[in-house]
Amino acid sequence: MSANVETMFYTREKPWHGLGTMVMEAPSSREALQLAGLDWQVIQKELKTNDGIVIPGFKANLRNTDNQVLGVVTDRYKVVQNEDAFVFTDALLGEGITYETAGSLQGGRRTWILAKLPQRYIISGDEITPYLVFMNSHDGTGAIKAAMTPIRVVCQNTLNLALSTAKRSWSTNHVGDIKGKMDDARYTLLYADKYMSELGKAIDVLNQRKLSDRQVYEYIDALFPLMDHASDLQKRNLLRMKEDVKARYFDAPDLQHVGKNAYRFVNAVSDFATHAKPLKERATYKENLFARTVDGNAMIDKAYDLMKTA
Repeated sequence: MSANVETMFYTREKPWHGLGTMVMEAPSSREALQLAGLDWQVIQKELKTNDGIVIPGFKANLRNTDNQVLGVVTDRYKVVQNEDAFVFTDALLGEGITYETAGSLQGGRRTWILAKLPQRYIISGDEITPYLVFMNSHDGTGAIKAAMTPIRVVCQNTLNLALSTAKRSWSTNHVGDIKGKMDDARYTLLYADKYMSELGKAIDVLNQRKLSDRQVYEYIDALFPLMDHASDLQKRNLLRMKEDVKARYFDAPDLQHVGKNAYRFVNAVSDFATHAKPLKERATYKENLFARTVDGNAMIDKAYDLMKTA
C-alpha cells in the first residue's frame, strides 16, 4: 500500500487507482465507515503557548482516538466529520448506491469516499458507469469536494471530461453555513443524468471526427511539446511518453472496435493518464492520480480540447 494511505478498503477487484485492502461485498455506509478506518471524530482545542497563554483566532484539529494533530485552523473553520460525509452521500444518492472504496490519507488529514451509482449507461457501444467521489480535509488546506466521475468499464479509464454544457463537480470551504452549502451540492450532483446525457452527445461527436494516422502523430506532438533547451534526458522521456500514447491508440485491445477517430484518441490519452506509471515513481503518485478524479485531469482535458477542433 502506498506510503501516504493510512487506512482504506475496496470491493472485490482493485480499483483503477490501485489503493486499498479488499473486501468481498460492497458495504453500507456504516460498514464502509468502519472498514475504511474512518470511525473517529475530529475535536478542536485551543492553541496555547508553552506558558499557557491562549493564542487567539486559531484552533488545533485533533483525532479523538489518538490525539493526532491533523492541522491548525482559524476559529472560523467548521469541521465536517467523516460520519457526516457518509450521511451526506447517503442522502444525496439515495437507494441503490454501493460504497466501492473509502479511506484516509496523510495520517487522517485527508479522507475520501467513492460510491458507485446504480445507473448503467451504454454510450456508443461502451458501458460507462458513473461514480461519486467525495473528498474532505481536516488540516485546513483543502476544500470539501464532490464530483461525478464516469468510468469506461472495459478498461477502467476515466472519462471525466470538462463539458461546457453540464457540471460534474462542486466544492466549498470549511467556513460559514456548512449544512446549507452541502445542501446546495445536491442541486449540482443530482444532475448526474444531465452530465451523462451531455457526455453521450460529446462522445457521438468525437466518434464522427475521423483522424488520419498523421493527424494522430501531430496531436500527440501537441500534447507533449518539446521545451526550449531541453536536455537529452528530457527528450528521451518525452519520446517515451509519446510512443506510449501511440501504442495505446493503435494497439489497445479495448479500442480495436472503435474507428480511428477523436473518441479513440481521447480514450488512448485517458488510458495513459489513468494507468501509465510516471517516469519517476514517487510514493504519492497514486493518491495524486486519484485526487484528479475530482479536479479533472489536465492531460485528458487538453486532449478533449484538441479533438473538439479536429
